[in-house]
Amino acid sequence: MIYSILNSRIWASFTVLQRNSRQTKKEMEDAGQDEGFERFLKWAANLGISDCTTNLSLHPQSPTSCLGHSLTVSHFPDAGGRGLAAVRDIKKGELVLRVPKSVLITRDSLLKDEKLCSFVNNNTYSSLSPTQILAVCLLYEMGKGKSSWWYPYLMHLPRSYDVLASFSEFEMQALQVDDAIWTAEKAVSKAKSEWKEANSLMDALKLKPQLLTFRAWIWASATISSRALHIPWDEAGCLCPVGDLFNYAAPGEESNDLENVVHLMNASSLEDTSLSNGETTDDFIGDQPDIGLERLTDGGFDENMAAYCFYARKNYKKGTQVLLGYGTYTNLELLEHYGFLLNENPNDKVFIPLEPSMYSFISWPKVSMYIHQDGKPSFALLSALRLWATPPNQRRSISHLVYSGFRLSVYNEISVLKWISKNCAMILSNLPTVIEEDSLLLYTINKIKNFDKPTELGKLLCASGGEARAFLEASDLQKGKNGSELMFSSKTKRVIERWKLAVQWRISYKKTLIDCISYCTVTINSLSSQTILAMRTK
Repeated sequence: MIYSILNSRIWASFTVLQRNSRQTKKEMEDAGQDEGFERFLKWAANLGISDCTTNLSLHPQSPTSCLGHSLTVSHFPDAGGRGLAAVRDIKKGELVLRVPKSVLITRDSLLKDEKLCSFVNNNTYSSLSPTQILAVCLLYEMGKGKSSWWYPYLMHLPRSYDVLASFSEFEMQALQVDDAIWTAEKAVSKAKSEWKEANSLMDALKLKPQLLTFRAWIWASATISSRALHIPWDEAGCLCPVGDLFNYAAPGEESNDLENVVHLMNASSLEDTSLSNGETTDDFIGDQPDIGLERLTDGGFDENMAAYCFYARKNYKKGTQVLLGYGTYTNLELLEHYGFLLNENPNDKVFIPLEPSMYSFISWPKVSMYIHQDGKPSFALLSALRLWATPPNQRRSISHLVYSGFRLSVYNEISVLKWISKNCAMILSNLPTVIEEDSLLLYTINKIKNFDKPTELGKLLCASGGEARAFLEASDLQKGKNGSELMFSSKTKRVIERWKLAVQWRISYKKTLIDCISYCTVTINSLSSQTILAMRTK
């Protein structure tokens, strides 16, 4: 008994020491990273990167950091992690960062290496795309280690990315939706094909073995897809030290919405007309989005300043995160190219399958017919279905009203909304899990990261059943390795993170469909009530 108590106390003390050891190790790693990052900012300052918006002769650049006049590095746990915060109030359109052309990593700058240039310019490799060439050059530069001119920057690039091309079969299947799985499979296939095509050049350059692997290729190509900025002289783009610290801000859906263009083109010729049942157009204005004419003016290369310049996309208060709009992306596209997604993405959309006959009498492209993240059908989808629900012999006479975004009648509108609701419900019913199960699984995945012992982890996953058990079977946790070391290895953490992203994506997808059903139900009930009330008042 005494031995048992003593043994348990020793084990408890060992567990505490083990936990404290991990915490101390993490603190030391964080301190080392912070110190290294300070050296990176000093390196950037010495090369002329600056957030000073006025004449540098009046406000000399700090010798220890390229930041401090407008921006500072900060951590935003719920909004992208490490990012840039305003150190003062910043006005929309104000210049907040300059990165000289000489600091940008481009094909031209990397090809100043004579050995690299001689191989790349060989006609043998002329079939490689500019992006493939840049990826090979990036790996070659990484192989130089500390002798690379860009070493301070390269050492602070992420060691891995969670883009779709890095997804395993288990992680792809966790997306559940056929279109998403197909997109992930296509991304993996494309990455492997491009890697194999570039292998001969990488072999000729005698890259280190670890830089020849598919994993290294994924890293290089994902670095480019997630961080490269547009430059007018090279379609592969450039890597921009410090400039790639800005986190992503999703543009409002009005900034790049095809349905706005369609509506604007057709609404200009609209006159106040009456519908066939005597109701005026004022009574049945359809889903007409606001017209947004704002351009993406977050940054670009300025020839006069010979620098990449970044501007504030809106007014920022001191202490708030300064964001950069990369473009208009759905969550699946963000996963494919950047390796993250947004809980609230105004540009996300869900496509529902339409009957082939529906495309025969409409002029809108398929990409414009979808459901918004908030559950509302797009302008083009509603208009197309309104025309489809109209008797064929009447479509020509009312098409101008449909293309202008008007509801045709209560009966027509209810028919359209019932069709949309029914198809959303059908999609949901064909998926292997419901949103409540996914939410519980997401909670379990988040809980996994807090487990210290592999035995506890195994019990949790087995008890959760279903997909959690499948993860346990698909991972190395069941294969006799040291569970504790594996659980906290970077590889295992990445697997869990990608699984989490897949579950988050499908929750967002299902939520949009559920919200659409709710929207349709509420609208149908409202229209029905109005009709009943109108009949009673007659």
